[in-house]
Amino acid sequence: MTRPNLLNRLTFRQLQVFQAVHRQQSYSRAAEQLGLTQPAVSAQIRQLEQALGQPLFKYAGKTLHVLPAADALAASVQAIFGQVSSLQMELSELAGTIRGELNIAAVSTAQYVVPHILARFRARYPEVQIRLRVCNRVQALERLAERRDDLVIMGMVPDDPNLVFMPILDNELIPVVWPGHPLVTADRPTLEDFARHYLLMREPGSGARTAFEDFAVRERISLHHTLELGTNEAIKQGVMAHLGVAVLPRLAVQLELASGLLASPRLPGFPLRRSWCTVYPKDRYPTPVTELFLRFVRELLPELNAHFRAPMTPIDTPTLLCLPAQDD
Repeated sequence: MTRPNLLNRLTFRQLQVFQAVHRQQSYSRAAEQLGLTQPAVSAQIRQLEQALGQPLFKYAGKTLHVLPAADALAASVQAIFGQVSSLQMELSELAGTIRGELNIAAVSTAQYVVPHILARFRARYPEVQIRLRVCNRVQALERLAERRDDLVIMGMVPDDPNLVFMPILDNELIPVVWPGHPLVTADRPTLEDFARHYLLMREPGSGARTAFEDFAVRERISLHHTLELGTNEAIKQGVMAHLGVAVLPRLAVQLELASGLLASPRLPGFPLRRSWCTVYPKDRYPTPVTELFLRFVRELLPELNAHFRAPMTPIDTPTLLCLPAQDD
């Protein structure tokens, strides 16, 4: 039996729909992602299976099972789309502009850093469309597993050989209290003294909370009195309202510390040091725009480290413009 000539029978739209179904493991979720109806997705997959001469998926009850042909096709589709993306980048370079999309998810503690990186990147490559989603660590891990973004920026990267990560900046976690708190003027206060107060914390699984809890376990200190608040901003307000004390990223409270609204007692073992990292799955080939961004971040690291170690001041850099390019 002669195999069909795939060059004459395949379409990019079919491959796009297939990739969404393969990644989402669901026709309905793929349809939602692509803005199509489920029957339209089913029709595209059916046409693709006819072109290939073999099935890609099958349902057992309500569960969609991926067949071996689908896994083989997925690897080829990823390579094809990677080549198309590279071609788009080359054409953009020839035209004198870099175009494309960059989709980033960042954990909430990184929101104090990422906008500074994006501002500098966009100033150099204004035609790149940037989308940033801020989420908690659990959501970031879910998005990483589902390959929903080009990059995830997070601390405490899972110990997984299938992930590629690059440290970009230190994330210092410090104890925070209200001004005039007894721990500020105490002689050699300890972590045990700190833990006697109500501790304001993010939800379980939060990177900052996990780092602090791990430290307390190592120091054999029990955290009996905790109050859970949903955001770093709520925690800051809670500390200022004398609701409790907290451990937060230094960058999250830098302005409040400088203005005297918060204080940080000197406790042994602090600051806790972690790194924010860019992360992506090893089997997801970075798009050219993603590679460009990673290279840009590596070049920018000395400037970023110097900026965040210095006192907070307004940026005085005329090259960072927030105006769109004007049409001639």
